Amino acid sequence: MEKIIVIGCPGSGKSTFSKALHEITNIPLFHLDNLYWNSDRTTVSKSVFSQRLSQILLQNTWIIDGNYASTMVQRMEACDTIIFLDYPTELCLNGIYERKNKCRSDIPWVETTNPDPEFIAFVENFQQEGRIQILNLLSQHTQKNVFIFRTRDEATNFLKELTLYIDMH
Repeated sequence: MEKIIVIGCPGSGKSTFSKALHEITNIPLFHLDNLYWNSDRTTVSKSVFSQRLSQILLQNTWIIDGNYASTMVQRMEACDTIIFLDYPTELCLNGIYERKNKCRSDIPWVETTNPDPEFIAFVENFQQEGRIQILNLLSQHTQKNVFIFRTRDEATNFLKELTLYIDMH
């Protein structure tokens, strides 16, 4: 595991999982939201985002957290490990609401309001849309190390086992 992507529905805890993975492995961590968003909640141009991502992909090791369907294939082709947090919608919606008023390293601002209805609808539809696209892409990348976690306990146990493995080696 040297080039890792962490994907899943918004609110699934990709950034939290990625931070824990970074702490265990010391592999540099990059959040796609920080490459895409400015602190004033505007976005960078597509070319700037693409350039930033391309520079990261050239590095020897990385953890990249985020979905961004437009770059999913590029990241899957460049990585050696894919971690998919495939959690139920309700858990993801709870994750969205729980991050209100919390400082986070994965976005350059603090969410102080409830998410807009369009974003909630995206999360509610993720199982039927985004998840299906991800599973289709995973079926095309069978040569990669793929880990699919359906519960937070599965993900936590993976991190614990990884810690033990690294400590022993």
